[in-house]
Amino acid sequence: DVQLVESGGGSVQAGGSLRLSCPTSSSTFSSYCMGWLRQAPGKAREGVARISIDGTSSFYADSVKGRFTITRDNAEQTLYLQMSSLRPEDTAMYHCTILSYCDSWSYARWGPGTQVTVS
Repeated sequence: DVQLVESGGGSVQAGGSLRLSCPTSSSTFSSYCMGWLRQAPGKAREGVARISIDGTSSFYADSVKGRFTITRDNAEQTLYLQMSSLRPEDTAMYHCTILSYCDSWSYARWGPGTQVTVS
């Protein structure tokens, strides 16, 4: 059973940066496409970024393109999200996800999340 536990969230001023991490307990981490999604109170869940199994291909929502970078370390079984030039509208709970399909926001499983607040 894969465990996803996000960390790295916090409160930051607009223009600041945060790096989210999602270490997993799975030896099969390198078999999955992974992603990050976020959800703000009263808003729909939004796919933020996703990455291929080998980490060579990534896709971003238009709202974060050029500001966020998703990476993965298959040896460490860890997913990352580097967030820069943060805006108040980026405030949300961020979850790392295992994707069922690499070319869509097909969330098969996600962690409890880490809160990001931008003021």
